[in-house]
Amino acid sequence: MPGFGDIVQKAFYLGVGLASYAGEKAGGKLAELRSQVQKLADEMVAKGEMSTEEARRFVEDMMKQAQQPQASGENPEKTPPSEPRRIEILEEDEEPTVKEASTDNNVDELRQQVLELQDELKRLQRD
Repeated sequence: MPGFGDIVQKAFYLGVGLASYAGEKAGGKLAELRSQVQKLADEMVAKGEMSTEEARRFVEDMMKQAQQPQASGENPEKTPPSEPRRIEILEEDEEPTVKEASTDNNVDELRQQVLELQDELKRLQRD
């Protein structure tokens, strides 16, 4: 009967194998795409529709675009933020900080409602 260490080792090897296989598949698809884009660019250069420098930039741009992850159902022109959205975690006894840049009264009203609800919850827990 295999021990726990053997199972962990096999799971690790399975993960490494799957990652390797996925990388090979992706590399093969990219190579196939590059050859098709290069062939199209060569045909356009032969017909005089684009210069060799334009063809080179065209192939590079298409490959960069193919390597970027596609966002399904989202606007492709919208760029993702450079860093994750920050989330402020408050302790029960902490008061929320109001940012000076925020002039929206709705945010202040919502914060006040949350504080009132927290106070009521504390009161109900004591009863």
